[in-house]
Amino acid sequence: QVQLVESGGGLVQSGGSLRLSCVASGRGFSSRAMGWFRQAPGKEREFVAVINWTGGSTYYADSVKGRFTLSRDNAKNMVYLQMNTLKPEDTAVYFCAASTSPNLSMGVYGKSVSYYYWGQGTQVTVSS
Repeated sequence: QVQLVESGGGLVQSGGSLRLSCVASGRGFSSRAMGWFRQAPGKEREFVAVINWTGGSTYYADSVKGRFTLSRDNAKNMVYLQMNTLKPEDTAVYFCAASTSPNLSMGVYGKSVSYYYWGQGTQVTVSS
């Protein structure tokens, strides 16, 4: 069993930055790929980014590439999503998710079904 708790959301102006954190408790964090998804009102949950178990590989949605950076600290059971140059369209609830696999391949990491554990989410609101 893995529990995930996100933090760091809030209200920020367009062009600003936020850093989301996700702390994991339970077994096996360091052997799991970790992802972030987001869901805006009235929209489906969408993939944001994923990092493999070592932190050596990351993949991003095109909409956030070059602006968001995902990292992890396995010693602290933490995952961090640094979000820069935020836009109003980034407004959403952001969810941290843990896979049961150490690595996720292309075509799989962007699908929510690839992740077994989910946090409750943290709200990010970007004003124009």
